[in-house]
Amino acid sequence: MKLRTKVWTAALAAAMVSIVLALGGVGVVVSRTKVSPEAIELSVIHADDAVERAWKLPAAASFRHEVSWQSNASLCGPSSLANVFRSFGEDATSERSVLAGTGLCWTGFCIMGLTLDELAGLARAKTRHSVTVLRDMSAEEFREHLKRSNDPAHRYTINFDRKMIFGAGGGHHSPIGGYLENEDLVFVLDVNRDYRPWLIERTRLFDAMNTWDGDKKRGMLLIE
Repeated sequence: MKLRTKVWTAALAAAMVSIVLALGGVGVVVSRTKVSPEAIELSVIHADDAVERAWKLPAAASFRHEVSWQSNASLCGPSSLANVFRSFGEDATSERSVLAGTGLCWTGFCIMGLTLDELAGLARAKTRHSVTVLRDMSAEEFREHLKRSNDPAHRYTINFDRKMIFGAGGGHHSPIGGYLENEDLVFVLDVNRDYRPWLIERTRLFDAMNTWDGDKKRGMLLIE
């Protein structure tokens, strides 16, 4: 009976993956629209000198100039947690280890992606640190949290709408590396290899975060 159950489970997983591929890949299922390299470069700051200064911020330095990229378009949430946990020196430092034993995304895809609350639940299952969901913030409250993002005891991940920044794309999770307060620029450690870490004006990132995902606003996770 156990063998039969395993066979059926494997068959179901294979069937789901086949459906995803038949629809044109997981990017279709999770409603991601491809953003051109030109649009990426025009939308955010990738200048080497600015990014290098951002990497020297206290919390950003704990990531050691390294981002582990998401393995497919649906896994930005688990990938973000894996990078944050690595920066804290914890054990769950890959998508696979973050998801292990949770029952989430068991096909290798997070169909429709993970909401902010789902990501918070996943984080709480895998870290000894406290995890707080932050949403419905004012622009000033957002700014105060960004100031705290430079404290090595704190890590933030942000859930935002790519379309608000890049003109296309859907919801996305990535860690925040820190805040260049004098220039009012936020350092986003984008877990998508095509985007790479970038800087953006605080107000633009706030607008992209202050959007709806279903019946709730997007927001941030504070892990401390």
